[in-house]
Amino acid sequence: MKDKPLKTIHGLLSVAPMMEWTTSSARYFLRLLAPRVRLYTEMVPAVALWHGRAERFLPFDPAEHPLALQLGGHDPQHLRYGAELAAEWGYDEVNLNVGCPSERVQSGRFGACLMREPELVRECVAAMTEAGLPITVKCRIGVDHDDSEAQLLHFIERVADGGCDCFIVHARKAWLQGLSPKENREIPPLHYERVWRVKECFPELEVVLNGGVADEQTLIEQLARVDGVMVGRAAFADPYALACWESRLFGGTVPSRRAAVEAYLPFVESQLQAGVPMTHLVKVLMGLYSGRPGGKRWRRALTLGSQRPGAGPEAIAAALDEVEDALPHYGDRTQWGQI
Repeated sequence: MKDKPLKTIHGLLSVAPMMEWTTSSARYFLRLLAPRVRLYTEMVPAVALWHGRAERFLPFDPAEHPLALQLGGHDPQHLRYGAELAAEWGYDEVNLNVGCPSERVQSGRFGACLMREPELVRECVAAMTEAGLPITVKCRIGVDHDDSEAQLLHFIERVADGGCDCFIVHARKAWLQGLSPKENREIPPLHYERVWRVKECFPELEVVLNGGVADEQTLIEQLARVDGVMVGRAAFADPYALACWESRLFGGTVPSRRAAVEAYLPFVESQLQAGVPMTHLVKVLMGLYSGRPGGKRWRRALTLGSQRPGAGPEAIAAALDEVEDALPHYGDRTQWGQI
């Protein structure tokens, strides 16, 4: 697998854009574990950038590269401006959200509802390409009852004509009414074969599969059919698994959990000084010892420690000591996941 040539836009493995999850601090820590995985920002409304809020939404640490900015919107002028700002700020890619089903997103006429307007999405993509960065589109396999294979392929064809060479396809359709965003990630059935069909019909395009990939076997199976896989909450449920998957795909040594956490501590200190709450900074760490000895103790120590007044990096260091105490006191400790 590691000998498979990488595509120029996306690559084999990425972490999906997720509101309140793929924050800058989370991306920084995931980068310590997985240096070659492509990371995405939370969705940024293009209209917010249009109205001068770049300083709020666009800052990131250079260590986060390769990094993509995801934009939400439907106005080609706003989206072109957002893509231009992304280029100025040094992002590696701009992704257009055509997959979010939330009512709030729909009210702004962007997200999954745009799958019903392929000509408008084509126009948006064409405008965004003028910024000079790679433009990708994240979509679903359909919305509501507009979910036939023919409709999906027509959407891909028209949007590709606007200059998009890479599509990230969530292998579930979206119900625009009646299901919450969480339910839309779980209830509509997965149809991986629909995403495979996109790749078969458009071999010149880069096709990335998203949805339901939470173990290495599924990851490898899907990479036999498509160009890349995007994982979502699995990357936070067990961040160390992400590091192991990356090592499987690209080679290299997996860092120990302790080494990654210790490398994160100076960043934590700098973010606290910038006003980021401690509870936000430890969120990405919660699943690090998932399924390992001391995992529950780790989560409890992080939760309690981060909530104490004036908590800082020492609370995370103390949690490391607690998880060490929970490990077996015999044999080679590396058998427990390179502690």
